[in-house]
Amino acid sequence: MQALELWQYSVIALGAAFVGFGKGGLPGVGNLTVVLLALVLPAKMSVGVLLPILISADIMAVAIYRRHAEWRYIFRLLPWMLVGIVIGYFVFSHVNDAHMRLMIGVILLSMTGVHFFRMWGRRNHEGEDQLPNHPVFIATTGILGGFATMVANAAGPVAALYFIASGLPKYAYIGTSAWLFLLVNCIKVPFMIDLGIMDVDSLRFSAGFMPYAIGAALIAPLIVKRINQKVFEVLIWVFVVIGGLKLII
Repeated sequence: MQALELWQYSVIALGAAFVGFGKGGLPGVGNLTVVLLALVLPAKMSVGVLLPILISADIMAVAIYRRHAEWRYIFRLLPWMLVGIVIGYFVFSHVNDAHMRLMIGVILLSMTGVHFFRMWGRRNHEGEDQLPNHPVFIATTGILGGFATMVANAAGPVAALYFIASGLPKYAYIGTSAWLFLLVNCIKVPFMIDLGIMDVDSLRFSAGFMPYAIGAALIAPLIVKRINQKVFEVLIWVFVVIGGLKLII
Protein backbone atom coordinates (compact mmCIF):
# COMPACT_ATOMS: atom_id res chain seq x y z
CA MET A 1 0.00 0.00 0.00
CA GLN A 2 1.13 3.56 -0.66
CA ALA A 3 2.75 5.68 2.05
CA LEU A 4 0.43 8.38 3.33
CA GLU A 5 1.11 12.00 4.07
CA LEU A 6 -0.43 13.42 7.22
CA TRP A 7 -3.28 15.15 5.36
CA GLN A 8 -4.13 11.93 3.52
CA TYR A 9 -4.17 9.94 6.75
CA SER A 10 -6.38 12.58 8.35
CA VAL A 11 -8.86 12.52 5.47
CA ILE A 12 -9.14 8.72 5.54
CA ALA A 13 -9.48 8.72 9.34
CA LEU A 14 -12.25 11.32 9.04
CA GLY A 15 -13.92 9.18 6.39
CA ALA A 16 -13.74 6.13 8.66
CA ALA A 17 -15.32 8.15 11.48
CA PHE A 18 -18.10 9.21 9.11
CA VAL A 19 -18.74 5.52 8.42
CA GLY A 20 -19.31 4.96 12.12
CA PHE A 21 -21.52 8.03 12.43
CA GLY A 22 -23.60 6.83 9.49
CA LYS A 23 -24.10 3.39 10.98
CA GLY A 24 -24.88 4.97 14.34
CA GLY A 25 -27.80 7.05 13.12
CA LEU A 26 -26.58 10.01 11.05
CA PRO A 27 -27.91 9.32 7.54
CA GLY A 28 -26.08 10.53 4.45
CA VAL A 29 -22.61 10.46 6.00
CA GLY A 30 -21.60 7.21 4.31
CA ASN A 31 -21.68 8.70 0.83
CA LEU A 32 -19.36 11.50 1.99
CA THR A 33 -16.89 8.80 3.06
CA VAL A 34 -16.91 7.40 -0.48
CA VAL A 35 -16.03 10.85 -1.82
CA LEU A 36 -13.21 11.42 0.68
CA LEU A 37 -11.49 8.09 0.04
CA ALA A 38 -11.86 8.34 -3.74
CA LEU A 39 -10.22 11.79 -3.65
CA VAL A 40 -7.25 10.60 -1.58
CA LEU A 41 -6.65 7.09 -2.98
CA PRO A 42 -6.82 5.57 -6.47
CA ALA A 43 -10.50 4.99 -7.15
CA LYS A 44 -10.45 1.19 -7.26
CA MET A 45 -8.18 0.97 -4.22
CA SER A 46 -10.53 3.24 -2.28
CA VAL A 47 -13.41 0.79 -2.75
CA GLY A 48 -11.34 -2.13 -1.46
CA VAL A 49 -9.95 -0.17 1.48
CA LEU A 50 -13.38 1.06 2.55
CA LEU A 51 -15.10 -2.34 2.58
CA PRO A 52 -13.45 -3.80 5.74
CA ILE A 53 -14.02 -0.47 7.52
CA LEU A 54 -17.70 -0.68 6.59
CA ILE A 55 -17.92 -4.25 7.87
CA SER A 56 -16.40 -3.26 11.23
CA ALA A 57 -19.04 -0.52 11.60
CA ASP A 58 -21.77 -2.90 10.40
CA ILE A 59 -20.86 -5.31 13.19
CA MET A 60 -21.24 -2.53 15.75
CA ALA A 61 -24.59 -1.47 14.28
CA VAL A 62 -25.87 -5.05 14.37
CA ALA A 63 -24.71 -5.45 17.97
CA ILE A 64 -26.69 -2.35 18.95
CA TYR A 65 -29.82 -2.72 16.80
CA ARG A 66 -29.98 -6.49 16.06
CA ARG A 67 -33.32 -7.02 17.82
CA HIS A 68 -35.08 -4.44 15.66
CA ALA A 69 -34.51 -6.15 12.29
CA GLU A 70 -37.47 -7.11 10.09
CA TRP A 71 -36.09 -10.13 8.26
CA ARG A 72 -38.88 -10.48 5.72
CA TYR A 73 -37.75 -7.24 4.08
CA ILE A 74 -34.15 -8.47 3.97
CA PHE A 75 -35.22 -11.73 2.33
CA ARG A 76 -37.14 -9.81 -0.33
CA LEU A 77 -34.32 -7.45 -1.24
CA LEU A 78 -31.17 -9.51 -0.76
CA PRO A 79 -31.52 -11.88 -3.77
CA TRP A 80 -31.89 -8.93 -6.14
CA MET A 81 -28.94 -7.16 -4.54
CA LEU A 82 -26.86 -10.25 -5.27
CA VAL A 83 -27.79 -9.89 -8.95
CA GLY A 84 -26.63 -6.27 -8.84
CA ILE A 85 -23.38 -7.28 -7.12
CA VAL A 86 -22.59 -9.78 -9.88
CA ILE A 87 -23.29 -7.14 -12.55
CA GLY A 88 -21.09 -4.68 -10.69
CA TYR A 89 -18.32 -7.29 -10.44
CA PHE A 90 -18.15 -7.72 -14.21
CA VAL A 91 -18.29 -3.96 -14.81
CA PHE A 92 -15.59 -3.35 -12.20
CA SER A 93 -13.18 -5.71 -13.95
CA HIS A 94 -13.43 -3.79 -17.25
CA VAL A 95 -12.84 -0.19 -16.12
CA ASN A 96 -9.72 1.74 -15.12
CA ASP A 97 -9.25 4.24 -12.28
CA ALA A 98 -10.31 7.23 -14.38
CA HIS A 99 -13.52 5.47 -15.41
CA MET A 100 -14.02 4.34 -11.83
CA ARG A 101 -13.79 7.90 -10.49
CA LEU A 102 -16.35 8.99 -13.08
CA MET A 103 -18.62 6.07 -12.20
CA ILE A 104 -18.39 6.75 -8.46
CA GLY A 105 -19.20 10.41 -9.05
CA VAL A 106 -22.23 9.57 -11.20
CA ILE A 107 -23.49 6.98 -8.69
CA LEU A 108 -23.11 9.39 -5.78
CA LEU A 109 -25.01 12.15 -7.58
CA SER A 110 -27.67 9.64 -8.63
CA MET A 111 -28.05 8.35 -5.07
CA THR A 112 -28.31 11.96 -3.89
CA GLY A 113 -31.08 12.51 -6.44
CA VAL A 114 -32.87 9.42 -5.13
CA HIS A 115 -32.60 10.76 -1.60
CA PHE A 116 -34.11 14.13 -2.43
CA PHE A 117 -36.78 12.60 -4.65
CA ARG A 118 -37.79 10.46 -1.69
CA MET A 119 -37.86 13.49 0.61
CA TRP A 120 -39.93 15.43 -1.94
CA GLY A 121 -42.34 12.52 -2.21
CA ARG A 122 -42.82 12.39 1.55
CA ARG A 123 -43.52 16.11 1.77
CA ASN A 124 -46.08 15.93 -1.02
CA HIS A 125 -47.92 12.88 0.31
CA GLU A 126 -48.53 13.81 3.93
CA GLY A 127 -45.18 12.50 5.09
CA GLU A 128 -45.45 9.05 3.51
CA ASP A 129 -43.82 7.65 0.40
CA GLN A 130 -46.23 6.50 -2.24
CA LEU A 131 -43.80 4.25 -4.08
CA PRO A 132 -45.45 0.88 -4.63
CA ASN A 133 -44.24 -2.13 -2.70
CA HIS A 134 -44.38 -4.15 -5.92
CA PRO A 135 -42.11 -7.02 -7.05
CA VAL A 136 -40.83 -4.90 -9.95
CA PHE A 137 -40.00 -2.06 -7.57
CA ILE A 138 -38.24 -4.46 -5.18
CA ALA A 139 -36.24 -6.03 -8.03
CA THR A 140 -35.24 -2.66 -9.46
CA THR A 141 -34.11 -1.18 -6.16
CA GLY A 142 -32.32 -4.41 -5.24
CA ILE A 143 -30.34 -4.59 -8.49
CA LEU A 144 -29.46 -0.89 -8.40
CA GLY A 145 -28.44 -1.17 -4.76
CA GLY A 146 -26.29 -4.23 -5.39
CA PHE A 147 -24.56 -2.57 -8.33
CA ALA A 148 -23.97 0.67 -6.39
CA THR A 149 -22.55 -1.13 -3.38
CA MET A 150 -20.25 -3.29 -5.50
CA VAL A 151 -18.67 -0.51 -7.54
CA ALA A 152 -18.80 2.35 -5.04
CA ASN A 153 -19.97 1.16 -1.59
CA ALA A 154 -22.85 3.63 -2.06
CA ALA A 155 -26.15 1.76 -1.82
CA GLY A 156 -27.51 3.48 1.29
CA PRO A 157 -30.05 5.79 -0.41
CA VAL A 158 -31.39 2.96 -2.59
CA ALA A 159 -31.95 0.73 0.44
CA ALA A 160 -33.53 3.68 2.24
CA LEU A 161 -35.90 4.16 -0.67
CA TYR A 162 -37.12 0.58 -0.34
CA PHE A 163 -37.33 0.42 3.45
CA ILE A 164 -39.14 3.71 3.85
CA ALA A 165 -41.53 2.89 1.00
CA SER A 166 -42.26 -0.31 2.92
CA GLY A 167 -43.28 1.75 5.95
CA LEU A 168 -40.61 0.59 8.41
CA PRO A 169 -40.53 2.62 11.64
CA LYS A 170 -37.28 4.25 12.78
CA TYR A 171 -35.65 1.48 14.79
CA ALA A 172 -36.85 -1.29 12.49
CA TYR A 173 -35.33 0.68 9.62
CA ILE A 174 -31.97 1.01 11.39
CA GLY A 175 -31.86 -2.63 12.52
CA THR A 176 -32.94 -4.03 9.17
CA SER A 177 -30.42 -1.87 7.31
CA ALA A 178 -27.66 -2.92 9.72
CA TRP A 179 -28.22 -6.64 9.10
CA LEU A 180 -28.70 -6.20 5.34
CA PHE A 181 -25.46 -4.32 4.84
CA LEU A 182 -23.46 -6.62 7.10
CA LEU A 183 -24.58 -9.56 4.95
CA VAL A 184 -24.10 -7.73 1.65
CA ASN A 185 -20.67 -6.36 2.55
CA CYS A 186 -19.46 -9.80 3.69
CA ILE A 187 -20.75 -11.32 0.44
CA LYS A 188 -18.73 -8.75 -1.52
CA VAL A 189 -15.41 -9.78 0.07
CA PRO A 190 -14.59 -12.75 -2.23
CA PHE A 191 -15.52 -10.67 -5.27
CA MET A 192 -13.15 -7.91 -4.15
CA ILE A 193 -10.37 -10.42 -3.52
CA ASP A 194 -10.86 -11.93 -6.97
CA LEU A 195 -10.68 -8.46 -8.53
CA GLY A 196 -7.36 -7.91 -6.77
CA ILE A 197 -8.38 -4.82 -4.82
CA MET A 198 -8.43 -6.59 -1.45
CA ASP A 199 -5.51 -8.60 -0.08
CA VAL A 200 -3.58 -9.02 3.15
CA ASP A 201 -1.80 -5.68 2.74
CA SER A 202 -4.98 -3.73 2.02
CA LEU A 203 -6.68 -5.41 4.99
CA ARG A 204 -3.86 -4.29 7.28
CA PHE A 205 -4.20 -0.80 5.85
CA SER A 206 -7.96 -0.81 6.48
CA ALA A 207 -7.53 -2.24 9.98
CA GLY A 208 -5.57 0.85 10.98
CA PHE A 209 -8.68 2.97 10.42
CA MET A 210 -11.31 0.61 11.87
CA PRO A 211 -11.02 2.06 15.40
CA TYR A 212 -12.22 5.42 14.07
CA ALA A 213 -15.32 3.79 12.59
CA ILE A 214 -16.04 1.69 15.68
CA GLY A 215 -15.53 4.60 18.06
CA ALA A 216 -17.76 6.88 16.00
CA ALA A 217 -20.50 4.24 15.89
CA LEU A 218 -20.47 4.06 19.67
CA ILE A 219 -20.70 7.82 20.26
CA ALA A 220 -23.02 8.64 17.35
CA PRO A 221 -26.23 8.25 19.40
CA LEU A 222 -24.94 10.88 21.84
CA ILE A 223 -24.17 13.30 19.01
CA VAL A 224 -27.57 12.79 17.42
CA LYS A 225 -29.22 14.01 20.61
CA ARG A 226 -27.20 17.23 20.70
CA ILE A 227 -27.24 18.59 17.14
CA ASN A 228 -29.82 19.80 14.68
CA GLN A 229 -29.87 16.74 12.45
CA LYS A 230 -31.68 18.46 9.59
CA VAL A 231 -28.93 21.07 9.28
CA PHE A 232 -26.29 18.36 9.56
CA GLU A 233 -27.91 16.27 6.80
CA VAL A 234 -28.13 19.28 4.48
CA LEU A 235 -24.43 20.03 4.94
CA ILE A 236 -23.51 16.39 4.34
CA TRP A 237 -25.46 16.23 1.08
CA VAL A 238 -23.92 19.53 -0.06
CA PHE A 239 -20.45 18.06 0.46
CA VAL A 240 -21.47 14.85 -1.32
CA VAL A 241 -22.67 16.82 -4.36
CA ILE A 242 -19.49 18.90 -4.45
CA GLY A 243 -17.34 15.79 -4.08
CA GLY A 244 -19.29 13.90 -6.73
CA LEU A 245 -18.93 16.77 -9.19
CA LYS A 246 -15.19 16.96 -8.45
CA LEU A 247 -14.79 13.24 -9.18
CA ILE A 248 -16.61 13.67 -12.51
CA ILE A 249 -14.87 16.86 -13.58
